[in-house]
Amino acid sequence: MGAVKIYTKGGDAGETSMLSGERVSKADPHIAAVGDLDELSVAIGFARLAHPKRVDALKDIQQKLYQLSAMISFAGDKPHERFQLEAGAVDALETLIDDIEARLPPLKEFIYPGKTESGCRLHQARVVARRTERGLALLPDEKRNAAIPFINRLSDLLFVIAREADLEAGGREEAYRG
Repeated sequence: MGAVKIYTKGGDAGETSMLSGERVSKADPHIAAVGDLDELSVAIGFARLAHPKRVDALKDIQQKLYQLSAMISFAGDKPHERFQLEAGAVDALETLIDDIEARLPPLKEFIYPGKTESGCRLHQARVVARRTERGLALLPDEKRNAAIPFINRLSDLLFVIAREADLEAGGREEAYRG
């Protein structure tokens, strides 16, 4: 038996399959949200390379992004229970945010990204998370409500990890003065 080919030609007409098997347009908000989650996972992968101190937490987040993608990839308005995030996933992000923030100088102004490469990679992941959140807002209420709080907190976490990475690498935060 030969190797399975990566191409199926099934999407050549602008449709793709949901995880549940239903064929939908590639423009369907569910498919767009799954694509955004995939892009976010890649951005987090780059951030893992740039800031190894948080590699375990970031890898765990990538796993949760796969769970969210699977949950969204089932047809219907309701999220598929099999792929729900565990209770406390958002709380765990908040705990990590609080732990990191407690060791950072208080933030009183907007800051510019760009002091270190690791910080920039984390800020890039943060803005991908924000865009992902906007795409999730187009989903049915139950799916949106199952996914957005996690992604919202994730963008906050990526912000504080970016600050941590910059400061640990010797970068001084540059405040916006408008």
